[in-house]
Amino acid sequence: MRIILMLFLVILVFSCKEAKVKTVSMKEDVGILASDSLNGRKTGSEGEKKAAVYIAKRFEDLGLLSKGTDEYFQKFTYKASKNPHEEAEFTAENNDSTETGENVIAYLDNKAENTVVIGAHYDHLGMGGEGSLYREGEAIHNGADDNASGVAMMLHLADSLQKNDSPKKNNYLFIAFSGEEEGLLGSNYFVKNPTIDTKKVTYMINMDMVGRLNSEKTLAVYGVGTSPILKQAVNANAGELKISENESGVGPSDHTSFYLADIPVLHFFTGQHEDYHKPSDDTEKVNFEGMKLVSNYIFSIIKDLDSQKKLPFKKTKNESEVVPDFKVTLGVVPDYLFSGKGMRIDGVSEDKPAQKAGLQKGDVVVKMGEHEVTDMMSYMKSLSKFEKGQTAIVIVDRGGELKEVEVTF
Repeated sequence: MRIILMLFLVILVFSCKEAKVKTVSMKEDVGILASDSLNGRKTGSEGEKKAAVYIAKRFEDLGLLSKGTDEYFQKFTYKASKNPHEEAEFTAENNDSTETGENVIAYLDNKAENTVVIGAHYDHLGMGGEGSLYREGEAIHNGADDNASGVAMMLHLADSLQKNDSPKKNNYLFIAFSGEEEGLLGSNYFVKNPTIDTKKVTYMINMDMVGRLNSEKTLAVYGVGTSPILKQAVNANAGELKISENESGVGPSDHTSFYLADIPVLHFFTGQHEDYHKPSDDTEKVNFEGMKLVSNYIFSIIKDLDSQKKLPFKKTKNESEVVPDFKVTLGVVPDYLFSGKGMRIDGVSEDKPAQKAGLQKGDVVVKMGEHEVTDMMSYMKSLSKFEKGQTAIVIVDRGGELKEVEVTF
């Protein structure tokens, strides 16, 4: 009888272990993080706190060590700036004029000398407001692509990096950043208040909006110039993906904070779309097969770099320093993955100059007034030349045919 009882207990223990390590799909993670119940995960909101608890529980279930200042959590308090061009200020105060965000941090300890940081922000826009492109009042902005997709991919990588055939020559720090939509706050705070020795960080991987891989399988990878070997690793592992690479380590996501701390970075992005910063960015529009492809690609890069010692940092040209000030807007969403000549329009905002002039999604702007447009940078420089109320002839390539439209800014 005693032997039977012992066998029963052994079976029960193993059953519990099996239940604990049950695989959660990226689709399940996105579905939970982008559900209406979290009310858009605005920084400091109850919805964001629920998301943080969910991510911490996922880290725990994956067997990862906590690496925050309070178990898996790293809280930070800040004063939001009323001027959108000024940075928020971190503060020790906690009152009606401050907001509190919290990073969620976990660690895979391979007893290695160096560590790879893998991150994705989990906050979004809540019910809209500042940053939203929705013009019909308040509505839940679930942010399935931006950036439940990035968090789900980070969790998928955290699972993959514990398999028997996974690379073991680095440790891995996983960070779900808060406050990205408020100005890269969570990543900025972590870099200034790290929970590991950042001198031992060999490189950082960031995933932001990785859920809309297009039919051409085009993936943007930024930061390939931040260490000499990154370009080779990015291209050698591309497989069926079409890589649109950018050398700069600076951009509108959390990798920038690490680059500015002299850490090599790679930032992954499947492209802008018409649901960006709108309530329509929902789970059913996410390309989960595409996410698997991108996640496996990133894993291959990590595996390829595993034999390298700490990667040397290389400073890149900061394109944001040469972008001029704008007095006008065209009112379009550029296609950042377009590699042809000109600036392809990926979306047109309502009641803006482009829509009023009849410009359409898919049009490629090749000339604005007397200024040639060959790429994103020349487009931005051209746009900076115009004054509010000025009218100009804009030439676009529409399906292989050049069309002239009159645009009033």
